[in-house]
Amino acid sequence: MSFQYDLVVLVADADAEWALRTLLESRAEALGIRTPTSKVIRDPGRDAGVFRRAHDLLRSYTKLAAYALVLLDREGSGQEQRHTASEMEADLEDRLGRAGWLTEAQQPRAAAIVLDPELEVWVWSRSPHVPEVLGLEQERLARLLERCDREPNGKPTRPKEALLAALHEARKPHSPAIYRELAQTVSLQAHERAFDKLRSTLQAWFPTLE
Repeated sequence: MSFQYDLVVLVADADAEWALRTLLESRAEALGIRTPTSKVIRDPGRDAGVFRRAHDLLRSYTKLAAYALVLLDREGSGQEQRHTASEMEADLEDRLGRAGWLTEAQQPRAAAIVLDPELEVWVWSRSPHVPEVLGLEQERLARLLERCDREPNGKPTRPKEALLAALHEARKPHSPAIYRELAQTVSLQAHERAFDKLRSTLQAWFPTLE
């Protein structure tokens, strides 16, 4: 079967939309994939809406796209006290399979990526580009992060709050352009569960052409 798109992506907001668009369109080589033809759609119900109805929203694309990807934050999904990120992914992938996202051999052609707690966890890499994009000198950003509660890996436990605090410190407005610029410049080598799953899924679906 031929498809109009290689990939359809469902996201919860403009920040995730521009991060994914940029990764797929500008960073394919760094991800180790060929550039897929893609369509990114946004659910106005944000993370909770994506979790509840991703299978319904993507049902009409089963014959238009070869693969489907669902991206959402655990924070704001309504499932924070009920399920882990991995459990949410399994639930979504089961519903997507029953909605038609299976191959003729009954293999899955949809995947869910749940960011725990939220998209901004990807921002806090050790890349020297992060302070530059946020508009702060590295020392000022380091001092700001020292005031935040942090995970053992050094990332803030509340990554979006830390990002907003950094932008406030830099007197820079929050906008999807921040995520686009970060996706264009930061290293993609950082190991984080959701990003590792995203990369390995895309590599399996869209291997580079020899």
